[in-house]
Amino acid sequence: VFNWNLDFHWEPIPENEQKWRKSPISPIQSPAISGGVLGINRHYFQNIGAYDPGMLMWGIENLELSLRVWLCGGSVEVLPCSRVGHVYQKHARSSLPDKETVVKNKIRVAEIWLDSFKEIFYKRDLSAYLLSKAEMPDCKERLQLQKRLRCKNFHWFLNNIYPELYVPEDKPGYSGEARQRFLLYNIGTGFCAAYETKWNTGGYPIVLAPCSSNGNQHFEYNSGREIRFGTVVELCVDVRDEQVVLQNCTRENRIESRQQWNVQKSGEIIHAFSGKCIEAIRNATSQDLFLRPCNKDVTQQLWRFEQLSVINEK
Repeated sequence: VFNWNLDFHWEPIPENEQKWRKSPISPIQSPAISGGVLGINRHYFQNIGAYDPGMLMWGIENLELSLRVWLCGGSVEVLPCSRVGHVYQKHARSSLPDKETVVKNKIRVAEIWLDSFKEIFYKRDLSAYLLSKAEMPDCKERLQLQKRLRCKNFHWFLNNIYPELYVPEDKPGYSGEARQRFLLYNIGTGFCAAYETKWNTGGYPIVLAPCSSNGNQHFEYNSGREIRFGTVVELCVDVRDEQVVLQNCTRENRIESRQQWNVQKSGEIIHAFSGKCIEAIRNATSQDLFLRPCNKDVTQQLWRFEQLSVINEK
């Protein structure tokens, strides 16, 4: 799969996909696949436009091809018992694309295939946003190919192929405005909520740390009453034994969800399931967050989303 930074990564098979599989070796439909383990019919590959000649070196070409196949009438599947032999050229390992090359390829994918959703990508990737303002790629030929193949739009892809991809929203003061980042600032301690262990893995506690612009302090609050963490891998604020942790975001029954929060204008963050408030515990042995009975006189239970930065588009 991939995220809004257009970075590919592997994930476990979603529960809805598991339900209809007849056996452990049944093919698995996937939104995207790694370029190093790709198998495709040669004539089909050529008919849908082969690799995009406008992309530089390699990097993101697997994502571009996966999107094009899905949007233009094909499908992408993982075959559990398949085997692929990958032969590297001698110079391949020393010819890795530089960061700017990869970013340029991402911009090209966004401009051709993401439609209006490309703005989410640009909000997530500052270097891509700035580079696109300085140098926009010529996508005319690929847009003509898109029209000739009668490809669907990216909204269709989100609804039918990758509904698990969370679409961020603009919630003034809490998330998503322009290129803003939001810190979760605790009024009582003067520190911010942070996730300092294994950013790409849930299950670890949220801690207090001096406020900074590091990505490990980026939190957003949305209309689904979730507090989400991160711009690359997105996790949700959850509770385990009354300690506040990050977990993979769930789609369970909203009434039973432990990942819903009521953020009050007065500063309290109330856990919808238990009715308790998040309190910052900072002492010689702890800098963690716990659920405690709500008390407006306890300033360690008062929080606000602090806007970190805005990039001027002019």
